[in-house]
Amino acid sequence: MNITAEMVRALREKTGAGMMECKKALTEANGNEEQAVEILRKSGLASAKKREGRIAAEGIVGSYIHMGGKVGVLVEVNCETDFVARTEDFQRFVKDIAMHICASEPQYVSKEEIPAEVIEKEREIARGQALADPKNANKPDNIIEKMVQGRLEKFFTEAVLLEQPFVKDQAMTIAELVSQLTGKTGEKINIRRFTRYKMGEGLEKRSAELA
Repeated sequence: MNITAEMVRALREKTGAGMMECKKALTEANGNEEQAVEILRKSGLASAKKREGRIAAEGIVGSYIHMGGKVGVLVEVNCETDFVARTEDFQRFVKDIAMHICASEPQYVSKEEIPAEVIEKEREIARGQALADPKNANKPDNIIEKMVQGRLEKFFTEAVLLEQPFVKDQAMTIAELVSQLTGKTGEKINIRRFTRYKMGEGLEKRSAELA
């Protein structure tokens, strides 16, 4: 049976599991949503959404240094208990996230962190690019808007940590990786904040300003 994007999205809304997990469950269940929910429950993924309201106040600050000290990352990842924070799975996850940030250079943890003016500016740029393309000269406004939204989604994928494909597995986003660990640990997992440092970044600009 062909598993459509709408089927995957509906199952994700119902269970809170990641897109890839939902697609795998639907494939295994031959498109039967109830059976797919049961498969996700057995694997501990379907209850992830129920944990969203819990407070995750424990966790660790992880780090990753690359290129002989040329690039470094600090990231805070929270969970609900110190017990989970000390597990090998959680600590490996934090290290992987720090390494991913180092490689992929996200600007924000989630879409909600992006200032409204930044999104509007990106929307205007995308609309300008679409209208400037001669191939789009006779296309109706609704098609242009779909193109603008597509380019905006591309911006989110590039700039937002949770929307990015995981560097170790491009078929999975960071959000799906979080859901996977949530299902495995039984606790809410939250990437709270990060800082990425690059040796010498901004020094030339500051020197010019001082001059």
